[in-house]
Amino acid sequence: MNLLFDSFWRAAAYCLHPRVIALSFLPLALMAGLAFGLGYFFWDMALDWVRELLDSSSLINTFWAWLQSVGAGNLKTVAAPLIVIFSVTPVLVLLCLLVVAMMMTPSLTALVVERRFVLLERKKGGSFLFSLMWSLGSTLLALIAMVISIPLWLVPPLILILPPLIWGWLTYRVMTFDVLAAHASAEERREIFKRHRACLLGIGVITGYLGAAPSLVWASGAMFAAAFVILVPLAIWLYTLVFAFSSLWFAHYALAALERLRAENATALAQQVAPVAPMYDAHDAQALPLPDVAHSRPLPLR
Repeated sequence: MNLLFDSFWRAAAYCLHPRVIALSFLPLALMAGLAFGLGYFFWDMALDWVRELLDSSSLINTFWAWLQSVGAGNLKTVAAPLIVIFSVTPVLVLLCLLVVAMMMTPSLTALVVERRFVLLERKKGGSFLFSLMWSLGSTLLALIAMVISIPLWLVPPLILILPPLIWGWLTYRVMTFDVLAAHASAEERREIFKRHRACLLGIGVITGYLGAAPSLVWASGAMFAAAFVILVPLAIWLYTLVFAFSSLWFAHYALAALERLRAENATALAQQVAPVAPMYDAHDAQALPLPDVAHSRPLPLR
């Protein structure tokens, strides 16, 4: 448990590091750049396509006529831009977060290594292809478990337990593998998964609950359109910061566990190969014959 709390406080302190803060703002910068580029090249085309789609529907035209009769006909002019914005924003957010997730975990792991584990040997027990297969396989298992457990969500307490538990399991599987991929061998990685499964799963579940906070902000931004421009970027930043904290917590815990495991193995190996000094009894030492100095010939000088 000491390792669990020690890695938690270290991860929280590392969130104030300039590199971590810069990475947390990276998805916002990417999103702004993509939005500017797409808006510059495709904004007018997207507006025209949405307006044609709206005008071709008789039901929507009836709705516009009703709005006109009640004095709210101006809403028709802002409907197409809002539809384009609300449709494109989730896609941009998802793409940005995927890019940042691919960049963030290796970068934060490297930060932890260069500040705490400089002397830790790199055994490279996990290749990129194996890591990708591991992540896809774990995600597939998590989705299957999620689908199977849906009927149990009707029981009020279980809906607050099962989804975070499943996603926590997925998080600990993927994060721990990515952190140990460069430094641990396959045997060391399996041993760490075996020894620290409960604590690693606990980290995954806790960070899973923390990840629900940005979703609440996101939902608020969707409910209150006037605050959409402020709340949605805030939700993206919070989500990225939670992801950074999760990566740092797993990195501190898993690399410290790897360091302890190697220290234990080195100590055990040293005890096995340590030479045993010969022991002589005092009486046996007195009984040993002494060399005959009187009859020995001197060596000839050359």
